[in-house]
Amino acid sequence: MPVFLTIDDLPYMNNVLQKVLFMNKTKEEGNLVLYEMNEGGNGASIIVEVVLPKMRVATMGYGTVHHVAFRVKDEQELFQWINYVLKLKVPHSGFVDRFYFKSLYTRLYPRILFEIATDGPGFIDDEEDYETLGEKLALPPRFRSQRDYIESIIRHIDTIRSNKVFEKEYL
Repeated sequence: MPVFLTIDDLPYMNNVLQKVLFMNKTKEEGNLVLYEMNEGGNGASIIVEVVLPKMRVATMGYGTVHHVAFRVKDEQELFQWINYVLKLKVPHSGFVDRFYFKSLYTRLYPRILFEIATDGPGFIDDEEDYETLGEKLALPPRFRSQRDYIESIIRHIDTIRSNKVFEKEYL
């Protein structure tokens, strides 16, 4: 599924996507513009909807884009992006360790946070394995001592397996 971004300055966003993030503009239809990375397709596409500059600016909440994340293979590739962003002289977060992945954050376009994040290490760690992944709230080590409090303030999501049998698919 592509990412949909609503913007009011196509030349600016075009510059960000093509010249900074090395995407290809592959199609235009009405006020929609399709950009793709590499071969494109599912997971490598952004559809930009261009609106009139005087339209009301969106606010964060349901149905809006807070940020868009792009994946890189590993920390080495992430540091290449960090060095690249440094050369561009745009504000950025620098290296951020999220335990489950490492990231770089920058606002290349107003009101949209761009994230570049590593694939790994992933959510399988010392608390969960492949068979139980997703059955409880995953917390990085620095927050685990606050588990009871954190779970008391977030919306409950039923992750109990129940009595159903789920056959796992292995690739």
